[in-house]
Amino acid sequence: MGKDKVLDLANKISRVKRGSKAGITFDDPEYKIYSPWMSEDVAEVTLCLKLREKMSAAEVASVCGRPEEEVAKLLWESAVGGAAFVNNVEGVDKYWVDIWVPGHMEMVVNNKELIQKYPELGAAFDAFGKKKGPLCAGNIPVGKGPMRVIPIETSIDGDTRTASYEEVSKYLNDNEVFSLSDCACRTSREAMDEGCGHLKEDICIQMGHAAEYYIRTGRGREITRDEAMEVIKKAEDNGLMHSIPNLDGSGKTHAICNCCGCGCFAMRLAEQWQNPDMVRSNYTVKIDLDKCVACGECVETCPTNALKLGQKLCSKVPVAEKERELPHNTEWGEDKYNPDYRTNKQVVTEGGTAPCKAGCPAHIGVQGYIKLASQGNYEEALKLIKMENPFPAVCGRICPKFCEDDCTRCDLDGAVAVDDIKKFIAQKEMDADTRYIPKIKYDYDKKIAVIGGGPAGLSCAYYLAVEGYKVTVFEKQTALGGMLTLGIPSYRLEKDVINAEIDVLKELGVEFKTGVEIGKDITLAELRKQDYQAFYLAIGAQAGRSLGLEGEDAQGVVTGVEFLRKVNLGENSELEGKVIVIGGGNVAIDVARTATRVGAAQVDMFCLESRESMPAHVDEVSEALDEDININNSWGPKRIVTENGRVVGVEFRKCISVIDANGRFNPSYDENNTKIVDANHVLLSVGQAIDWGNILENSNIELNPNQTIPADAATYQTDEPDVFAGGDVVTGPRFAIDAIAAGKEGSISIHRYVQNGQSLVLGRIKRDYRAFDKKNINLNGFDNAPRQNIAHVDGKQSKQTFRDLRETFTEEQVRLETERCLGCGVAVADEFMCIGCGSCTTKCRFGAITLVKTHNAEGSDLKEVKKIIIKHALKRKVRVAVNKPIKKIKAFINS
Repeated sequence: MGKDKVLDLANKISRVKRGSKAGITFDDPEYKIYSPWMSEDVAEVTLCLKLREKMSAAEVASVCGRPEEEVAKLLWESAVGGAAFVNNVEGVDKYWVDIWVPGHMEMVVNNKELIQKYPELGAAFDAFGKKKGPLCAGNIPVGKGPMRVIPIETSIDGDTRTASYEEVSKYLNDNEVFSLSDCACRTSREAMDEGCGHLKEDICIQMGHAAEYYIRTGRGREITRDEAMEVIKKAEDNGLMHSIPNLDGSGKTHAICNCCGCGCFAMRLAEQWQNPDMVRSNYTVKIDLDKCVACGECVETCPTNALKLGQKLCSKVPVAEKERELPHNTEWGEDKYNPDYRTNKQVVTEGGTAPCKAGCPAHIGVQGYIKLASQGNYEEALKLIKMENPFPAVCGRICPKFCEDDCTRCDLDGAVAVDDIKKFIAQKEMDADTRYIPKIKYDYDKKIAVIGGGPAGLSCAYYLAVEGYKVTVFEKQTALGGMLTLGIPSYRLEKDVINAEIDVLKELGVEFKTGVEIGKDITLAELRKQDYQAFYLAIGAQAGRSLGLEGEDAQGVVTGVEFLRKVNLGENSELEGKVIVIGGGNVAIDVARTATRVGAAQVDMFCLESRESMPAHVDEVSEALDEDININNSWGPKRIVTENGRVVGVEFRKCISVIDANGRFNPSYDENNTKIVDANHVLLSVGQAIDWGNILENSNIELNPNQTIPADAATYQTDEPDVFAGGDVVTGPRFAIDAIAAGKEGSISIHRYVQNGQSLVLGRIKRDYRAFDKKNINLNGFDNAPRQNIAHVDGKQSKQTFRDLRETFTEEQVRLETERCLGCGVAVADEFMCIGCGSCTTKCRFGAITLVKTHNAEGSDLKEVKKIIIKHALKRKVRVAVNKPIKKIKAFINS
């Protein structure tokens, strides 16, 4: 049975008649927001209150015929619950009711005890928005919605600022009493297990009568004006925007909400129902195409997906743009909605964007840091890189340069030397006085364990530490860095480079425990008992693969990975005589070049692939040849020849093809064409394997046939909910930059997992950066400026040392090389979907984004707004009717 008086109250606040067509029923959210906690007695006295007219308990008692003392107690219960406002007026508590939103819905869910006891209250708030949202599309003019966005003040500084009611500081200066509370929308999302990772705590500000109410009823704590300004700044730094209740009259409000587009119910009006007029400010984004460098930060902070990355260069064949339908003059039904707006956010236009950003596994803003470097602003360039890659100095030396391979300039005269520019910028990381240490955002008292100190684990640890978590990295080896330290020779990546960037993690408070093998020295179960709340498994593919050849277990035969580890750890690994390296990848090149440096008289590489199809990077192959390493292509090992248990040679057979007719790796051989090559040592470098040890003992995780760990492609969560995995253990052996990208995504998932009620996917950006069609780009008119190069290192000199003899660009070379960038990409604005929050302007380092005043609407008083909306809706009906035949004619012509 329902509560009749509670239902009556829901109808009264809704200003409808119970039982009428518009009346509230027991199934409606307006009833369900009260029914779990409100008694009929509380409802009865609350029914006596008036809309925004203050009444004392004595006045209410005279209306409802109950004793004043009893009425006072019930009114207080109503206020604490959220069904009535209360303020002390000249020593007397006075009560009133308001509208649902912004009003009672927020007040109810901001009662922390109620929302914990009755999480269905969050669902009721959500359902109310879903009920009302579709009715509003197109029918409410700019500035007349119950909530409106207020631009970030710095985004409207100067000539564009014309009205003080558009400034956050105006509302703070107009008030004396302030409170700070949780966000009601994000509280509701959390209660439904639909949080977006933006947390609810201590983020929304109340002022004046609302602050008094929040403080007295325990919804918020009192703060000063200066503290309120600090909250505003913190919100802006973290990509949140400001919005205010908009029906207190022109230039007035009682709260400043700091919202995210993926959690806020007001912003949902813009996104789900494609109705931004309901919440927009008077401003619209404008992009200076000459200044924009498509770094993408504005895209990822935009709350309504109004910004995407597109193409700046001209196309040979222009792509026709689709005509945009608007709710102002079009029937706006479900076919126009975007109900999946929390999962389908797009980061690029249909045509794609700059290939360098798209091709980089971490999607670093390559154009952006090149532009900053061209201006001599190396510190900002470093900051931009480290938004996506905490190890730019490392990657500047070992990156596979996918960005260069995809560079549009390749079709003109050769790629921009992106990696050398990055290496120059990242030299600041080598000096403790100039390296960039990011500010820690929060202080979460939650412990996270990262298993593995390689690039994926270190990346995850870095971003979790920046977020504010207590992170401990457990590393089996005595040295940190994983394959960066143990698998890459010093002549390519000196240890001080790795250590300098790891020092940043130490500065961020990350704790490292080396020489600790999880599953042997301590188990996951034991770490859980130590209050570690999530785990990131990133142990890498640290073991070598065997081939199953006859004689493979002979003395003198080891895997290349094991050989490199011993050399990098300083263990005795000297070689003599003839060395054969089997394999044709980058690791095989490293093994061969290292063998040369530890005493080998002659090094021969043998691989199945032809020279053109070798998996090793072309630069690596060139460097090996320069160091007198013989590369024998299209030969596969048949057996290892031994005498008295020791290797003396390898029998090879000619490889005819590596890939079969179905595109699979399936070598075929000419068995009549074989040869035996003498050898004192054989180093097998044909791939890497994962050594799990006992890490997964007593867990629900079952490995894939290739020993990788099954993990969700988007979230990296495994079959153990608190265990996430990334890097080589998920993908198989790849490059450091792939692992670094996986580490950041893992940190995002772990942050969401350990916080109450957060979804791993809702509101999460899928970083699907795609390149435009380079075949359709017009490159006429561009110069043919020569690429800058570092001096060639003589192989006869380099093979004598483990020092990295490669130089770094000079500042002049950086200046010249950055000028070669074509500036392929650009941010593109959908001005209709822009709500004028200004969040994008705070992220742009280039002055490319501004807000321009395009409307001149002020807030309205509740008493006035109904007439305004009715008038606007009637005019819209006429426009829709007139536009229908026009649309039919256009459709006919286009067909």
